[in-house]
Amino acid sequence: MTKSVLESKKWSGRFFTGDWVTAASKQNVMEPATGGVLSEVGIASADDIYAACQCADAAHKEWAKVPPRDKSTLFHKAAAFVQENFDELALYVARETGGIIPKGQHEVKEAILILQLAANMALESNGIILPTVPGKTSSAIRKPIGVIGVISPFNFPLILSIRSIAPALATGNAVVTKPDLQTPVTGGFILALALEAAGFPKGLFQVLPGSVEAGEALCSAPEIGMVAFTGSTAAGRKVGEACGRNLKKVSLELGGKNSLIILEDADLEVAASNIAWGAYFHQGQICMASGRVLVQESIAEALTAKVVEKARHMPVGDPVSGQVALGPLINQRQLEKVHGIVQDTVAAGARLEAGGTHEGLFYAPTVLSNVKPGMRSFDEEVFGPVANIVTFKHDSEAVAMANDTEYGLSGAVISNDVARAQNIGSQLHVGLLHINDQTVNDECTNPFGGCGASGNGSAVCGPADWELYTHWQWVTVKQSATPYPF
Repeated sequence: MTKSVLESKKWSGRFFTGDWVTAASKQNVMEPATGGVLSEVGIASADDIYAACQCADAAHKEWAKVPPRDKSTLFHKAAAFVQENFDELALYVARETGGIIPKGQHEVKEAILILQLAANMALESNGIILPTVPGKTSSAIRKPIGVIGVISPFNFPLILSIRSIAPALATGNAVVTKPDLQTPVTGGFILALALEAAGFPKGLFQVLPGSVEAGEALCSAPEIGMVAFTGSTAAGRKVGEACGRNLKKVSLELGGKNSLIILEDADLEVAASNIAWGAYFHQGQICMASGRVLVQESIAEALTAKVVEKARHMPVGDPVSGQVALGPLINQRQLEKVHGIVQDTVAAGARLEAGGTHEGLFYAPTVLSNVKPGMRSFDEEVFGPVANIVTFKHDSEAVAMANDTEYGLSGAVISNDVARAQNIGSQLHVGLLHINDQTVNDECTNPFGGCGASGNGSAVCGPADWELYTHWQWVTVKQSATPYPF
């Protein structure tokens, strides 16, 4: 029988600096679906973060001496480790995040792919030759920033950590990561196990769960050259402010209030399926969730009925106990926020078509119709399983309502008239646009980022990674020094 890779719980009461270090402070990690203790982890202080950053700074200088092929091999070994332990890791992701098993499997699949992409990235060209005068060469080289700080959230912790960590390492940096305290194993320790097993140098990658104090230290440590943050807009503003004050590069991938626009010629069954996926996948706890469903007035009643039918028949429960579509929300605070938004929106005149109830952290798939601007469900990011149906008459009205938000992450349009859908899409202020699809899409090879309150204009993954985790160095070479007129 194959030994469980997670059975030893190396992280129990510890954090990872290249070695598993016993922490002075510890905290239990709860399983959202059961309310039971899933594990115990060490909590890093600000001083722990500062020490880790110093260690990482030394490690990245040694990492520069490792040949590219050897770096690539290490990433392939890490990917193989994750693949070999696929089922166990996927189950743990589901348990720690409260997601269904297919969601856990998706995170692990993407982690494998991202490690394989990093293996390829380690062998890519890191510079270009520039035009210059005869007798001189001029080039621009991508140089690693040095030490990258990564702060990741609870909803898709494995993907949203590794998508920054792997390319940052592949481009020559060291990484210190602070995963969310609710998901520290899937947001950091699983990757620590993989990189440790693969033989990555000690100190190059470190995982230190911690509170706000630890996050502030990561943004102020002198060795940190950049912070990659994924999380709420409110927290992102604080991270951006701290990094700006300390003159650090920062990537912010924040929240969203994303519109899925359904035109009158859409297939209603297909549209309802897209709405349900965009609004309910992982209980709506996704920055790309279809937070507004803008439906052309002539089909609104029929389409709403189909969405209600889906919502009423979607099973909710412990994601690892059987065939369920939705698991629990991450914690009581999030549940109260979601329920408060639903209640306030109904009080403001919206109709509760389905859901609006909960048992423990399990919130029923909810449909609200007659949602209008000014209502909380229209204005705020809900981060819960709520489909908000908003009607419009004309295309220009749909565009205006979709853009009526401070956010600018994802948008989508469904129509049999592709040209019409593209014309609407071209007017949406978003970083991600999908025609004949819903708003929850990511392939790890695409540049992912938003504008407005959804980010600071940066993007992660795919062609964005070299730009993000390196800086340009211009280099010129003459065969011999020549005099100047002075």
